[in-house]
Amino acid sequence: MATNNKNRASVSKMIEQQKQKRKFFNQLEKFIPTLLLIIASISVLTTVGIVYTLFAESVAFFRNVPILDFLTGTVLRPLSQNPEFGLLPLLNGTIISTVIAMLVAGPIGMMSAIYLSEYAPDNVRRVLKPLLEILAGVPTIVYGFFAFTFVTPLLRMVFPSIEATNILSPGIIMGVMIIPMIASLSEDAMSSVPNSIREGALALGSTKFETTFKVVIPAALSGIIASFVLGISRAIGETMIVAIASGSSKNFSFDITGSMQTMTAYIVEVAGGEAAAGTTIYYSLYAVALTLFVFTLIMNLLAKYISRKFREEY
Repeated sequence: MATNNKNRASVSKMIEQQKQKRKFFNQLEKFIPTLLLIIASISVLTTVGIVYTLFAESVAFFRNVPILDFLTGTVLRPLSQNPEFGLLPLLNGTIISTVIAMLVAGPIGMMSAIYLSEYAPDNVRRVLKPLLEILAGVPTIVYGFFAFTFVTPLLRMVFPSIEATNILSPGIIMGVMIIPMIASLSEDAMSSVPNSIREGALALGSTKFETTFKVVIPAALSGIIASFVLGISRAIGETMIVAIASGSSKNFSFDITGSMQTMTAYIVEVAGGEAAAGTTIYYSLYAVALTLFVFTLIMNLLAKYISRKFREEY
C-alpha cells in the first residue's frame, strides 16, 4: 500500500514538473516573436540613426554653403583663406576610379565565373574557387601599399609621365580586389540554372559555347547583375586603397595618370585632420557622406529594378 502511494506521488510530481515545463515553454514561445522583432529592428534602427545623423549635420553645412554651389562647384579648397566646397572634383575621382575598377573586374570576374561554372572539372573547381576567393581576404591597406609601391612603378615604365600618386593604379587594384566577388556570385547564379536547360539546348544542337552565352547567362542574368552591382558599390565605398595610392589633389580632371581624390578619401582626410568640430570643414564631411549615401542608394534601387525586370523576363 505504501509502495502504491509512493508511486502515485512520483507520478503526480512528474506530471506537475511537465506542466511547469510546458508553462515555461509556452511563455518563452510568446516572448520569442518579440525578441526576434527587436533583433530584426536593430539594422533598421541603425540605418535610421545613420540617415538622421547625416541629414542633421549636413543641414549645418548647407546653412553656410548653398547646396547648388556644392553640387555644381568644380573647385574644392576647404583649407584656403577663402574656402570653396565644390563636390565635382570628388565625384569625378570616385566615378573614374570605379569605372577603371569595373573595367578590370567585370571581364575577368565574368570569364572566371563562366569557366568555373561551365568548363572546369569538379576537382579543378574545388581548388580554383577557394584560391580565387583568397583575394577577398587580403586587407585593403595591403592592396593600397601594393598599388603605391609596385603597380605605380610598373605603370611608369609604360607611362613615364604618370605621377607618383594617380587614379589609375588604385583603380586597377580595386578591380583585382573585386574580382572574387563578381566571379563567386556570378558562378553561383550560373550554377543554380537547372541542368535540364543545358541538356535541352545541347540536344537541339547547340555547342557548349552557344549554350553558355545564349541559354545559361540569360537565365542567370539577375544574379549576374546583382554581382556587378555589389562590385560597383564595393568600388565606390573603398577607402584605404584610394587614400594611399590616389593622392589628395582635389582637381576636376579626367587625366587618369594624375592625382585625384575620391569622396571616401576626402572623408578620411577631414576626419583624421585638424578640422575642429563645428566648423564648415567639419560639416563638409557629413555633406560628402550624405551625397555618397544618396548616390549609392539610387544606384542600388536602379539595379534592383533592372534585376527584377530581367528575372520576370527569364
